[in-house]
Amino acid sequence: MSAVSGSKPDVSAVETLVEQARDGDRGAFEELVRRTHVDVYSLARRLTGDPDDARDVVQETYLRAYRAIGSFRGDAQFSTWLYRITANCASTMRRRRGRHRHVELADDHAQVDRDLHHDPEARVATVGLRDRLEAAIRLLPPKLRSVVVLRDLHGLSHRDIAAELGITESAAKVRLHRARKQLQADLGDDDERSDVTGERRAV
Repeated sequence: MSAVSGSKPDVSAVETLVEQARDGDRGAFEELVRRTHVDVYSLARRLTGDPDDARDVVQETYLRAYRAIGSFRGDAQFSTWLYRITANCASTMRRRRGRHRHVELADDHAQVDRDLHHDPEARVATVGLRDRLEAAIRLLPPKLRSVVVLRDLHGLSHRDIAAELGITESAAKVRLHRARKQLQADLGDDDERSDVTGERRAV
């Protein structure tokens, strides 16, 4: 999971639930929904920019996932598989509606690392940085925003991003580079930059 999303589910428990769901256990699938709903909604909200649209995307995501769970082979983590479906549903919605809206990021960025609560100054700095980052993300064109959200906030590979957005892997890399470059420009000329995960990296 990303640094700005909810707590990381227990991998072994999720794998067990996935196996049960593949065998037709509806209760296991419902538990998977409960464990992953916050992150799926967060991604949908970032990609659509609207809470109502996000809820529609989430509903469609789990409907597709339920229909396809029997064919899930486990080549990727279940969460990554869900993110791909979410991205596809959001992309379909945008194409269908034929319009773009500025994103309003979910408030889950306020869920900072618990360790920061022991250091008020660090907490203020971290929250302030994330506010600036997410404000900059709101200003990105939808095509760039989608790639940077999927890659840096939700950890999808370039291949997965390309597949779900209907672009080449090279195009995904180019868009990610442009998005990060624009974010850096919007965030100012510090000696060090922060990617959207909040991790420090040298320029």
